[in-house]
Amino acid sequence: MKLGIVGLPNVGKSTLFNAITNAGAQSANFPFCTIEPNVGMVSVPDPRLDYLAGLYDPKKVTPAVIEFVDIAGLVKGASRGEGLGNKFLGNIRATDAIVHVVRCFDDENVIHVEGGADPERDIGIIDLELIMADLEMVDRRIDKAKKAGKGGDKKFLREAEVFEGLREHLNDGKSARSYVCSEEEREILETSDLLTLKPVIYAANMDEDGVADYANNAYYQTVAAVAEAEGAQVLPICAKVEAEMAELEPEERQLFLEELGLAESGLDRMVKCSYTLLGLISFLTCGADECRAWTIRKGTKAPQAAGKIHSDFERGFIRAEIVAFEDLKACGGMTAAREKGLVRSEGKDYVMRDGDVTLFRFNV
Repeated sequence: MKLGIVGLPNVGKSTLFNAITNAGAQSANFPFCTIEPNVGMVSVPDPRLDYLAGLYDPKKVTPAVIEFVDIAGLVKGASRGEGLGNKFLGNIRATDAIVHVVRCFDDENVIHVEGGADPERDIGIIDLELIMADLEMVDRRIDKAKKAGKGGDKKFLREAEVFEGLREHLNDGKSARSYVCSEEEREILETSDLLTLKPVIYAANMDEDGVADYANNAYYQTVAAVAEAEGAQVLPICAKVEAEMAELEPEERQLFLEELGLAESGLDRMVKCSYTLLGLISFLTCGADECRAWTIRKGTKAPQAAGKIHSDFERGFIRAEIVAFEDLKACGGMTAAREKGLVRSEGKDYVMRDGDVTLFRFNV
């Protein structure tokens, strides 16, 4: 999973990136501090994997990972190449989802390119630039489909028709995400690399006081309303606090969270938001050699899940031996779970569930 962190300059993107990746990206109080995108790989926190590692003491523990890309600040005119626009837009295209950092604090010591915090306006600026870039792509797609359909090929004529409908929607200043269409039309649109079709997490970046009572923070409420209107996720966060926590040892970090009245770190909450947004779950494999978490889409069947491990597993799939993690934990191990009849034998039509502890049987 690859998440692109975007937003206007000086809204806290690089501070947040540093905090969640510990990658040490440069962070400074001037626009375009980030030019080349910084990339950081983050292990997905999973207490289930930690438990299995304690049970099996394996040679290797491999968590699922998320790749975060810190993309430089976009400005008005980015879609026309203003700032370093075209380069940044290309970086966004390579991601699965967008983390849109929105400034939700006032601080006269931190420059705001638009003069001051206004979440709705700031979101609108970024959205408009992405919409303008999408319009260019849609125009090219329509021209290409019409040329290919000159001989009367219905497939290409239908494609042109679908993208013409989207163009009208984009021209009204609305994102492709909010375009209401049929499943067949959505499949056609997804063959393009539209920026505003990507799922979004709005990271409402507040100061320490704001995040402590975020539900009553006016800036946060504005962002939450925007997110709700388009079916996006919203994440209340304080990048500065997250950066301070990143410097602490795990035990100190937990105490710090408790003092702030937070149950989880921003990274943990962002991971959950990402999985929900993209419809992802994890299944687990375990043994003396390795305990590992594997990320798959909801609805994935057992053979395709096996294929995530190795193509031979999918090709020669016989069955999956599965126990729900909670059942395994309650029994204290796989042997006891088998004795209690909690390990199931599932075939090719089994749809994987989050937390399935799995052993695949195959033959090639």
